[in-house]
Amino acid sequence: MKSYRSWTTGETIVMEGEPLPFVGSVVSGCATLTRSMEDGRTQMVGLLMPSDFVGRPGRTTAAYEVVAATDLVLCQFRRDAFEEMMAETPNVSQRLLEMSLDELDAARDWMLVLGRKTAREKVATLLANVLRRAPTDQRPLRAELPLTRDAMATYLGLTIETVSRQISALRKAEIIRLEGNRTVLCDDYGALLTEAGDDDDGDGLY
Repeated sequence: MKSYRSWTTGETIVMEGEPLPFVGSVVSGCATLTRSMEDGRTQMVGLLMPSDFVGRPGRTTAAYEVVAATDLVLCQFRRDAFEEMMAETPNVSQRLLEMSLDELDAARDWMLVLGRKTAREKVATLLANVLRRAPTDQRPLRAELPLTRDAMATYLGLTIETVSRQISALRKAEIIRLEGNRTVLCDDYGALLTEAGDDDDGDGLY
């Protein structure tokens, strides 16, 4: 019923509209969720990080194109066996419902990010979301950015130049620090949340 599978950076896990014979949970790494329009335009609509769920019971095709943004390991379950387990184990169904509601909240928050936040707030929100998953017992918080700046721009609805400017501005303001191109460090997470337009208790951060 359960198996582990790995993908390397850039590999497609499943295409939008294709049969999806499994559901699963991200063990390590990050994947992007993308939707396509009839004229060929695409929009990155979400990220899958460790512990996030892929697929939905009862849905036999993929609603999004899922691509490994980094090397990724997925713990996957055969759909038919998983759905049988859900029917026999109410706790599993309850947990999936909670995860679906969390995903709905995240989608609503992201509508605010894309529609109302400034470029600086958008970039700060994405960085805060990545750092939120870093171990809380370490200071400064440290995380590897799962996306290139070009992919960040696509995700945020910005240009790559704007993303680079805003990251540089946050660094100059000493809100974040960078090691290399992909490692971000933060000594004051509350200050980063303020730059993201969120309360320092994390409310509003998806």
